[in-house]
Amino acid sequence: MNRRALIRRLVLNAICDDYENVDQVILREVAQDSAKLGLSVERSDIVGALAELIKSGLAKAYLLSGTGPAKELEGMPSLEAVELNFQTYFYITKKGTDLHRSEDKWWPFD
Repeated sequence: MNRRALIRRLVLNAICDDYENVDQVILREVAQDSAKLGLSVERSDIVGALAELIKSGLAKAYLLSGTGPAKELEGMPSLEAVELNFQTYFYITKKGTDLHRSEDKWWPFD
């Protein structure tokens, strides 16, 4: 598996059980897992992986607030700057879940 595909799978794993924000959770988790494999991961790698996952129908983006229901976003939102208010979250789709559950041989850890 190449670096880009591995990062994409690690990102999918990070969003498989809850809505997650890039700057709050996803970057930290994927960077920690990648470091165990000797890889350095930047925020732009995570944003790129999320864009590919959304384009492939494996993930969706949402706006979450403490006052109302989640609002699904069309496509990939612009995440050029670090979010300070943590409103943009990502979650796996059914298609993504099916892929995640069907192929566990890629997982590089015990």
